Amino acid sequence: MTVDRTVHLMAGLVVLISIALAHYSDPAWIWLTAFVGVNLAQSGVTGFCPLAFMLKKAGVKEGSCCS
Repeated sequence: MTVDRTVHLMAGLVVLISIALAHYSDPAWIWLTAFVGVNLAQSGVTGFCPLAFMLKKAGVKEGSCCS
């Protein structure tokens, strides 16, 4: 699995989990979804993604998500 695919997978899972937690537990969990959205927008504008940076340091191979 490449860095791009892992970032997309993690972002999607965190959004889905936070929505489920907000629905079944406490509505304040929706802030986690907002945090993921802001982080995705920031990475789109700046080109820097903290998770991708950490994954590259951990040795996950780089590559396109759609190749």
